[in-house]
Amino acid sequence: MEFKNCLQGIVEKVNENSVIVDLTYMTNYRDLDLEQRTVVNHKNYTIINPAM
Repeated sequence: MEFKNCLQGIVEKVNENSVIVDLTYMTNYRDLDLEQRTVVNHKNYTIINPAM
């Protein structure tokens, strides 16, 4: 999935109004000084590679 400023991550858990996203998927994760996980509202992301 992709959200805010082209950040990408893997959805770990789907909640009623949001998802918990693992950001360590990105190759530049450490360079961006981000937390390992974040919460994103369903309105604020797009699916870029759906699970098969």
